[in-house]
Amino acid sequence: MAKEQEGFSEEEKAAMKERAREYRAARNKAKKDPLGDLMSKINEMAEPDKSMALRVHELVLGAVPELQPKTWYGMPAYAKPGKDGKLICFFQSAGKFKVRFCTFGFSEHANVDDGDFFPTAYALMELTPKVEKEIVRLVKKAVA
Repeated sequence: MAKEQEGFSEEEKAAMKERAREYRAARNKAKKDPLGDLMSKINEMAEPDKSMALRVHELVLGAVPELQPKTWYGMPAYAKPGKDGKLICFFQSAGKFKVRFCTFGFSEHANVDDGDFFPTAYALMELTPKVEKEIVRLVKKAVA
């Protein structure tokens, strides 16, 4: 029987520390470049995550240009414009958490509800034209 992990993994702890740094940086927006920060995080990714993250970035902003790029737990994310800047969607690199697929997900502020049971995150293995079309549809629905 495998030993159960106690507490957070090293990767989870690193992500939480990164989120704390992001929060502190966001408090001082005059010095913050959200798009530059997001692109920096994408550029740190290994392939194929990097290419996938860049394409997702293009799809999200192509679908809803007013969304504001930012980072969230060290990953690319997109928020509604304005003072409250509620997070709508995010991309999670497979390499960062040493898992076999990237994830594209939505926060509780996204309008993706579909009855009593609906997905809020999707595993990304490959960005086919069908998958890209669905991402665009979901992002538009999320901000409607």
